[in-house]
Amino acid sequence: MTKTPPEKIRQDMETGIAASSSSGEIEAFLKKAASIPAPQEGAGRLMFALDATMSRQPTWDQACHIQSEMFQEAGKIGGLEIKLVYFRGFNECRASRWFRDGRELASVMGRISCQGGHTQISKVLSAGLNEARKAKIHALVYVGDCMEEDIDTLCHKAGELGLLGVPMFCFQEGTDPAAETAFKEMARLTKGAYCRFDAGSARQLTDLLKAVAAYAAGGRKALKQLETSGGQGARMLLEQLGRAS
Repeated sequence: MTKTPPEKIRQDMETGIAASSSSGEIEAFLKKAASIPAPQEGAGRLMFALDATMSRQPTWDQACHIQSEMFQEAGKIGGLEIKLVYFRGFNECRASRWFRDGRELASVMGRISCQGGHTQISKVLSAGLNEARKAKIHALVYVGDCMEEDIDTLCHKAGELGLLGVPMFCFQEGTDPAAETAFKEMARLTKGAYCRFDAGSARQLTDLLKAVAAYAAGGRKALKQLETSGGQGARMLLEQLGRAS
């Protein structure tokens, strides 16, 4: 399959985070049932951040499919807007516009290829903080498999998100111990949740992210309703959110 040149992808992405920039600021997450000052009234707003370095290539297509199911789940409640943030290669970290259509977001994600490089989670957090200070964000999801940065810097930014009332939902692929430590601490500081998955647990990750989408669109009430209908991901998140309260 021929990949679209990076120049074309950049045209599709409304906002670029400068490669060497540290001026953007991170993310924000959610406060239970607040109304959101967004173009589509009643829709939840969720930042979907992904590690797109080379080690993530095997599960990148999986992430493309999962986001579509997130839109569908949230649509049952009140709708969802998603902003994609991803990093890859040498100092490349980019953020999209806000999408209200899962097909449009999937089209953009389908043209992104994974490239080798170190993690840039700090830039993801900076992008989230910057966006959260402009308007309400109901959840920040991060999916990655490793962490190669200063953990104290990451935790400081996560703490700022926590002060804004924005939980992070950190999902770790694999068993890297440094990533586990950092992801758990960022989730704790923001009163969010941490879960681990592997390449063979696609269904579990899908269920978890659908639960996050339900939470972003309708708060804990929507999450409890999803659990009642048999949502295993909703049950796991409620358990962690209960411990963080």
